[in-house]
Amino acid sequence: MAKIDTRVARLKRHRRVRGKVDGTIAKPRLCVFRSLNHIYVQVIDDVKGHTLASASTLDPEIKSSIDGKNKTAQAELIGSLIARRAKTLGIERVAFDRGGYKYHGRVKAIAESARKEGLTI
Repeated sequence: MAKIDTRVARLKRHRRVRGKVDGTIAKPRLCVFRSLNHIYVQVIDDVKGHTLASASTLDPEIKSSIDGKNKTAQAELIGSLIARRAKTLGIERVAFDRGGYKYHGRVKAIAESARKEGLTI
């Protein structure tokens, strides 16, 4: 039996999710990418093909507050940061694109902390 390549499986799931989730100017897409050490989030308008806001664990704004925290706690900080940045642009509602990842752990922490900051997902 052949071993399943987890990256290929994630990309397959991601394509399936992207077939259903589309970002408009009224409700842009909140896209999540998870790497081994970092997490990246973007608010994207798919009609124009522009990134409206972004946040990651590499942002200088929160780099100092991330040190010493576990990955889930870091994801919570990123979720609240992206929600604040989206709210300053006047974005209240977003379509959540989990990027083919399970809605669990870091991905769930981002969504829940963005909701706490007042973003409707």
